[in-house]
Amino acid sequence: MKKLLVLSTLVVSFSLTVACSSAPSSAPAKDGGTTTTKEETKAPAKPTEIKVMTDFTITQPPGADNPVLKEFEKRTNTKLTVQWIPGSDYADRVNVALAAGDIADLIKIPDITTALFRQMVKQGAFWDLTPYIKDYPNLVSINPKTWSNTKIDGKSYAIPAGRPLDGGGFFDIRKDWLDKLGLKMPTNMDELYTVMKAFKDNAPDGKKDTIGFTMRGSATIDEVFLGTVGMWKAVDGKLVNMYLEPEMRESLVYQRKLYQEGLIPQDFPVLKENQYWELATSGRAGITNETPEALFRYTMDQWKKDPKVEWTPMVSLAPKAGGKPYVPQGTGMNGVLAIPKSVPEQKMKAILNFVNYGSGGEGLDLTLYGIKDVHYTLTDGLKVSNDKAVADSVGTATWGKMFSTPVVDLWQYAAGMPKEVYQRNMKITEERAKVSVGNPAIGLVSDTDIKLGADYKKKIADMKTQVIIGKIALEDWDKYIDTLKKDPNYQKITEEFNVEYKKRLAQN
Repeated sequence: MKKLLVLSTLVVSFSLTVACSSAPSSAPAKDGGTTTTKEETKAPAKPTEIKVMTDFTITQPPGADNPVLKEFEKRTNTKLTVQWIPGSDYADRVNVALAAGDIADLIKIPDITTALFRQMVKQGAFWDLTPYIKDYPNLVSINPKTWSNTKIDGKSYAIPAGRPLDGGGFFDIRKDWLDKLGLKMPTNMDELYTVMKAFKDNAPDGKKDTIGFTMRGSATIDEVFLGTVGMWKAVDGKLVNMYLEPEMRESLVYQRKLYQEGLIPQDFPVLKENQYWELATSGRAGITNETPEALFRYTMDQWKKDPKVEWTPMVSLAPKAGGKPYVPQGTGMNGVLAIPKSVPEQKMKAILNFVNYGSGGEGLDLTLYGIKDVHYTLTDGLKVSNDKAVADSVGTATWGKMFSTPVVDLWQYAAGMPKEVYQRNMKITEERAKVSVGNPAIGLVSDTDIKLGADYKKKIADMKTQVIIGKIALEDWDKYIDTLKKDPNYQKITEEFNVEYKKRLAQN
């Protein structure tokens, strides 16, 4: 990582003054019945000790002597002990901590629907933050929709780790391959198939066994056909399970065709993350799925070796010609931040103060970019990072996990990115925001789903894979869907989600 290009004007401009010591004050005093007034200087307030449990998604988390940590402590008058957990293990580790009652003063919960967390909320184990949030401007500024999606029984028991709604992961394509083959950017799934076939048949980079799509984030194919993020679609004020609808079958027919014609990896069900990217960066695949900033990070070396390589995020896709364009809208958060009731009220307010500071203004700059003139410099109004930022693990993959960072270009920049690529990404994000589709069921739960949902989801996923690779017939899928439509427990999940959905509509 060499340079980080970020428009500073896009950063949220709230700021919060944090008092580390009190000013001199005058106070009356009694001495032998005589009242006198004198100037007294109070000692600096003792730093608030805060234990934090959060995730990280880079190679190494910040250490105990990390300069950004020390700067946060200095600016917020805190003493931080941070337990950094790898993102891949985080959900399991949170459940272990909750079950054991070993809960940090500030704990990141990966999803507001985490069953054990919700159970403990109902038992009174976490602070209801609803009456307090109004006093913290950077928290108030989090999208109201995101706050609504994280409420439990109409109250806020956690702070959303806010993120932008638009500009996240979607299909990415080798535009230089399109240009080389005289093809236009696909706008629907039929055109995408045509492009995949042309990529395979013509192998623009001259690689053996060239395919069309890596199958990374392959669920996006389903979502384009369904017009949803996940399984739920809001229709006339009700949630409809789109997995049971004909559109899911259309998606399976489409993917089965891709598999049969060798346009996707024949071993896609067992591929690991690095293998998806090896297909993309080796010149063997022309389509993958990632956020714009991660796309650049992963393909930067490929582009440096061959400047003609041009990966481009796609704006949207319709299921068929003349259909409604689709691109997913994000959840508006990266988990939530909760404070256990074992923390005294005054300390709870100090923790809110800390989270508020890192979520806006100069605190957000520290969260995302580190310390000025140490980790980045300002050049013509732009923040340009240096190698020290990499060494000190600065950014969204660490500190950004414990604060709200909904800056509009969060997923559009990456270290070393040329200005024209950044500007292109921002333009694509603007276009996506015009048509993006969100998940209406974010934050909703069903007791039956908590008990049985995982088994149903696994069975559905297994059936989908077997249909795609031809192990079972499409008629077998049809029969399975018929059983789900008649299964009282599975139907009860839909009923319970709709009860919660109607409650949310009434509260809003």
